[in-house]
Amino acid sequence: MSSPFPGMDPYLEDEKRWPTFQRLLALALYQMLLPGLMDRYRARVGEREYASEEALFTSIIRQEHKEAFVEVRQRSDGRLITLIEVVSPANKITTKGRDVYLDRRAEVKKLNAHIVEIDLVLQGTTLIDGAKDTAPTWDYAVVVTRWTHPDRYEIYSATLPKRLPRFRVPLASDDRDTVLDLQAAVARAYDQGEFVKLQDYTHDPATRLTDENRRWLNERLKEEKLRK
Repeated sequence: MSSPFPGMDPYLEDEKRWPTFQRLLALALYQMLLPGLMDRYRARVGEREYASEEALFTSIIRQEHKEAFVEVRQRSDGRLITLIEVVSPANKITTKGRDVYLDRRAEVKKLNAHIVEIDLVLQGTTLIDGAKDTAPTWDYAVVVTRWTHPDRYEIYSATLPKRLPRFRVPLASDDRDTVLDLQAAVARAYDQGEFVKLQDYTHDPATRLTDENRRWLNERLKEEKLRK
C-alpha cells in the first residue's frame, strides 16, 4: 500500500521515522539522477554525523544525527558540481544541526558549486534565506541556487494537499540541467521503508499544522479509511 497522501506524509517527521526516510530519499534521488548524468560526472550518496545537545529542564539531552546528501562531481578532477541536501528536522530545530547545515552551505558556495535544498519539514525555522518572501505560501519546497547567481533562488513549492514538484538539477554551465521528480522519489522511499505498516494515522502527526491543513488531513485520512 502506498502513502495515503498525494504529496509529502507529515508523519514521517517523527524522530523514529525520519532518519530511515531521509536516507532512503537520498538514495532514491541518487538512483533517479544517474540516468540523466553524462560520462563526465559521477554521483554519490554521502553522510555526515554530528551530535546535538539541548537543554530540557535540568537535564541535557544529547542526540546523535546522521544526515544523507547527494553529490555530483566532475569525474576528471573530482570537483564538486552540485550538492543536493535533504533538510532534516534537526537542521531546523536544533542549534547544532542548524550550524552544521549552514556551515556546509557556506563551504559549498565558496567552491563555486550549485546547491539544491529540499525542505520537507514543517517544524522549525526555515533555512532558506528570503525564500518565504519571494514565493507564494508553501509548506514544502525545493530551492535551487546556482553558483553563477548566488543571490537568486529557483523555488519549486507545494502545499500539504498537493503533489510534490519536479525540479531542475544544474550541472556544468555547458551542459543542460537534468530534471528529478521529487514526488516519485518520496513515493519510492516510502514504499521501500514500508512506512504504511509503521504509521498510526489515528492521531495527528508530531509536527506543526495550520488549522486548514489539520482539517484537510483529517478528511483525507477518513477518505482513505485510516481514521473514523
